[in-house]
Amino acid sequence: MLYALAALFTFQLVGEAIVQFFQLPFPGALLGALLLLIGLLIYGRLPQALEQTSQMLLQNMMLLFIPTIAGVMLHFDRIANEWKPFLVAGIAGAAITFLVTAFTFKWMLAREKPQQEAP
Repeated sequence: MLYALAALFTFQLVGEAIVQFFQLPFPGALLGALLLLIGLLIYGRLPQALEQTSQMLLQNMMLLFIPTIAGVMLHFDRIANEWKPFLVAGIAGAAITFLVTAFTFKWMLAREKPQQEAP
């Protein structure tokens, strides 16, 4: 588990370093996740330690949001004054996420049907 966490943090650190060095308007953590994905695609499989650690992190994801929620509450006055953009962004973001997920699911089901019909 320690090696898997070290790998996850290393990819995040590399992503942050690249973003800072090249002044990219892109979250470093997201770039690190993309680099991890590329590394896993090249490696060809998901190491068991990384899979187990990732499952544990996903199962406890709500605990990871507590600092973010607390940080938002520090700016509650600003949110109270500018609530309309937050509301629009929240609704639009949820709608876009829902639509992209639905279309991706539909596309994946369509791709899977021909494989199931083959003898």
